[in-house]
Parts: sequence; C-alpha cells; structure tokens
Amino acid sequence: MTDAAEEIAEGWGPLDGLPGNPMMWILILGEMLVFAILLAGFSITRALHPAEFAASQAHLHPLLAGLATITLVTSGWLAARALHSVRRGESGRPQLVAAMLIGSGFLILKGIEYGRAFAAGIGIETDTFFTLYFLITGFHALHVVMGIIVLAIVAWQNSAENIETGTAFWHMVDLVWILIFPTLYLLR
Repeated sequence: MTDAAEEIAEGWGPLDGLPGNPMMWILILGEMLVFAILLAGFSITRALHPAEFAASQAHLHPLLAGLATITLVTSGWLAARALHSVRRGESGRPQLVAAMLIGSGFLILKGIEYGRAFAAGIGIETDTFFTLYFLITGFHALHVVMGIIVLAIVAWQNSAENIETGTAFWHMVDLVWILIFPTLYLLR
C-alpha cells in the first residue's frame, strides 16, 4: 500500500471532524476558492474602472437581490432544520422539500432579474461589469441547481450523514451568495 493510500485508510486528518462526507468538504473548499478568485477579480476590476462599474451597477435591483438573499438563507435554515429533525429520530424530508422549493424561488427571482436586464438591452457583452456579473451570478445559479439536486438525493436517502453532507454543500451556496450580494449590488 502506498503512503497516500495508508493515510486515507487511517482517516482524513483535519477533515475527519467535519460533518458529512469529507469528499464534500474537498469539493466545497475548491468551489470556495473559485468564487474567491471571481470576487477578487471583480473587486480589482471595479477599482480599475470605478465610473463604468458605478454606471452599470445602477441598472441592478438590490431589493430584488435582497429578497433572493432572504429566500436562499431561509432555504438553508430549513435544510439545517431537516438535520435537526433526523437527529431527533424524525423524518427530515418535509424540511428538505421546503428547502428545495424555496431554493427554487431564488432561481425564479434571478430569472426575473435576468429578464429585466435582457429587456433593457443588457447582456453579457454589454461591458466588463455585466460580463463579470453574469459570469459570477450565473455560476452561482448553477450551484443552486446542483444544490437542489443534492438536497433531493439526501431527502431520498434520508440519513444523518447524508443530510450533513448535503446541507454542507447547500450552506456553501448560501455563504457564497452572502458574499456575492454586497460585492455586486451594494459596494461602490
């Protein structure tokens, strides 16, 4: 057996104490790094082109994005409640289904926001701000879709470890949005 194989057989080291499957945490760390790079790039570009970014940012709808934030955080809370229920010996499925439905509401709100932008003639090629805006928010929306699929899988395979694993991913999606929202919509 190789040294790496022996280490895996012995455990995951610092990842052993985290809830859920350690492989999910490796994925989460990688995804957080990608989003950190995207947001850092956005922030640097905004610092280099403040007037362009301010003019473009004025076309966004922070109240709609704020409602989307509340929706996503509420969905995360419901996912956490599902885990609490399973740990008490109850089914977490009702909370997971509610989390998926409310998470879908986030996608609907994002679709409304995109529709308003497209109707105003704004697209991914409008300027640098909107190229980065659509890249970051679209990539995040893809993660919301993947998160809903993960929640559906763990609702079907309703064990504490599965729900810990699925909600860890879902909370990463929440956390990333909580960083995206002020960076794109509020900071000037």
